Amino acid sequence: MKKLLAFITLALLASALIWCIGCDGSSSGDDDDDDDDEGECPDTNLDIAVCALDAGPFSLTIDNEFFPLVVGAQLVLEGEDDGETIRVEINVLEETEDVAGVTTRVVTETEYEDGELVEVSWNWFAQAPDGTVCYFGEGVDIYEDGEVISHDGAWRAGEDGALPGIIMPGDPQVGQVFYQEYYEGVAMDSSEIYAFGEEIDVPAGTFDDTLTALDYNELEGECEGERKVYISGIGLAIDEEAELISY
Repeated sequence: MKKLLAFITLALLASALIWCIGCDGSSSGDDDDDDDDEGECPDTNLDIAVCALDAGPFSLTIDNEFFPLVVGAQLVLEGEDDGETIRVEINVLEETEDVAGVTTRVVTETEYEDGELVEVSWNWFAQAPDGTVCYFGEGVDIYEDGEVISHDGAWRAGEDGALPGIIMPGDPQVGQVFYQEYYEGVAMDSSEIYAFGEEIDVPAGTFDDTLTALDYNELEGECEGERKVYISGIGLAIDEEAELISY
């Protein structure tokens, strides 16, 4: 009987010890997992192979519903960021650029802060057979006091392991996550299709035929989604603080 009582006592002590460990949270794997996941970029689930250099034929006719690029079109966005006025001008040029054997459409993006030129980029796009708009790279000039000081962020598909990315899927669906550009250590932006039909009120008007995306940059260390909203038949309308004023 004494041996039985001793055994029961030890069992109760062991149970109490296990319960106490659970009380202070040290054995809770769920909490640790949540902490580990905090700030991580979502995993991509849409293969950028649709934009591979040998996946064509690619077209200069870019008529994707949420990312149309018609020659001569211009989008202008403005907003306030940390007390500075931001202006972004996007122009679709007739000019083309050969990128690793693919003929792409050139789209310039010019950015000003308080009226001062800070960046000009030349972006190269083409459309895949399924309607996906593919991004083949960009040339970049960074300005300071009217002088070019760097070309940070420039990349070109087919060079040094850089791959074309998806700027807009041919059939966008909520939950899709994809690389927009992939040049390891230089340009690794990704995007997540977040919602459809968000009503927006911007200086250019009120729209509800929209697609909302969250963009991520894993090179920044912490992934906090940057909100972008696209309008059907028009294109980019909200880029964080900047909003469409004309199109």
